[in-house]
Amino acid sequence: MRLPALICSTLLSGLFVLSSCGSSEPEPELDVSQMQLWPHGGMVAAADPRAVQAGVAVLEAGGHAVDAAIAVHAMLGLVEPQSSGIGGGAFMIVYERDTGEITVFDGRETAPASVTPDHFIDENGEVRGYIDSWQSGLSVGVPGQVALYEAAHSQFGRAEFEHLLEPAAALAERGFKVSPRLAEVLANPRLRAATQLDKNETTAAYFYPNGEPLAAGELRTNQAYADTLRAIGQDGAKAFYTGPIAQSIVDAVAENPRPATMTLEDLENYKVIVREPVCGTAFNHRICSAPPPSSGGSTQNAILGLYERMVAQGDLTDDEKLIAFVDAQRLAYADRDHYVADADFVTVPTADLFDPTYLDARVQDRFPSDATPQPGDPGAVLRGEPIIDMWGRDQTDDRPGTTHISIIDQDGNAVSMTATIESAFGASRMASGFLLNNELTDFSRAPTKNGKAVANAPEAGKRPRSSMSPTLVFDADNNLFMVTGSPGGNSIIAYVSKTLVAALDWNMSAQETVDLPNVIARGQSVGVETTTDGGEAWGELLKAAGYDVRERSGENSGLHVIIVRDDGLEGGADKRREGVAIPVR
Repeated sequence: MRLPALICSTLLSGLFVLSSCGSSEPEPELDVSQMQLWPHGGMVAAADPRAVQAGVAVLEAGGHAVDAAIAVHAMLGLVEPQSSGIGGGAFMIVYERDTGEITVFDGRETAPASVTPDHFIDENGEVRGYIDSWQSGLSVGVPGQVALYEAAHSQFGRAEFEHLLEPAAALAERGFKVSPRLAEVLANPRLRAATQLDKNETTAAYFYPNGEPLAAGELRTNQAYADTLRAIGQDGAKAFYTGPIAQSIVDAVAENPRPATMTLEDLENYKVIVREPVCGTAFNHRICSAPPPSSGGSTQNAILGLYERMVAQGDLTDDEKLIAFVDAQRLAYADRDHYVADADFVTVPTADLFDPTYLDARVQDRFPSDATPQPGDPGAVLRGEPIIDMWGRDQTDDRPGTTHISIIDQDGNAVSMTATIESAFGASRMASGFLLNNELTDFSRAPTKNGKAVANAPEAGKRPRSSMSPTLVFDADNNLFMVTGSPGGNSIIAYVSKTLVAALDWNMSAQETVDLPNVIARGQSVGVETTTDGGEAWGELLKAAGYDVRERSGENSGLHVIIVRDDGLEGGADKRREGVAIPVR
């Protein structure tokens, strides 16, 4: 709900100002006679305490969940640069409690106009390797994050836009303390060799001053980032997509090695797309996530729908439920890999992939534990018209340079936003104080498979397929129940579905859903996080059942979960990162 004008004067101090303050238009009276006030307060959950505090300050001053999300993410771009920033993109889902409406802002990066299906084919006609593609100008997509800020704020924001960016700008100017996680990533010799941050003059000076990685607790200033945020705050998104900042992006993309062409026109022409959410039903709850080019909406609902059908077949033990969860993932991932891409460019059977009739049939395809899962054919099941051979088989990997933010404000409005620059530190190229994404490696580098075009092949203006799954869950009375999401590349789908299954069927708390071992069942093998409590036992159970178990450690999940309980909000933050969940009254 909008704040009434009579309290506007109380919010004019500090960094927060209501955008309606000083308006010559009379403020309409707020009719609360038919509305039940939200009794639960608010909460912010994200990957760094400094970012969470920035969001909390916005909510305490009366801001909307969208306002808080912008402040949180701008801060994350400074203190967690390996994961996201304004040089990348995001999917944001916004729930307005007053109206019950759910809005999806697609701020996914786009391919420049110069991109063709052969974008990652080298001069010898061979598909470039991942490292060569990643560490190149070829990998950089047109960033969408700043345009998303502006689009979401213009529709839902209450705060003055520039004041939402100022906390991050001020900290960049005076210096932030390098966190242990950032220091550890920079010092990791394997990742240092892969990212090649120390080979680029600008990134080497920033992250490896005097040839040494930034140390935990060291003070790092970033005046260029402060200047960029203030320019955006003053002039809006046009300050980013035109003028000196845009030129710095173009110049960085054109740098060696393997330069590419991104033009000022590519940047100026970028548009956020407002989309409808993809919603399905499982366990008497409605699950809503992002539509294509995200695979979150269809795949989360497919996993939950398949799992629900498996557990309904009998009184399953806890061990049998874990196996059912693995098999549901295997089936849904196989469909996702084959069918999902940018629906503005190719046909994506989004609703078919979790249609109840298709899931009734698909659950019968449950593969033996030692088999490689194959995609199903919803067209044949639902309409007698096979569609499986529309595309070549594709298993494009997307990498875990991502972050997730979950927020509920004191009016019960909610934001679930997953933001990314793709791999760790994106393309390892810096422009005007921020890192650029390598999002185009989320396309299939091979444009054809077995003589057929791949749905997720590169194309000018196209948005690469994403696993990002910002998710909202509603109970049987259509009340908000859960906000969840995670970073983690293509494992995002498994991470998020773990929290959904654990909350909806295993009756766990928000923190318990996050703390569970991660299990990723994409393809023939099953990754099990054996270093987390209970993970070793899960791995042994699945091995005994015949699965090809790959023991994993150091998972890249960054789950942030809020569950609405009768007595208030319950938060969960991923201990695998540095996040926290802080309530707001």
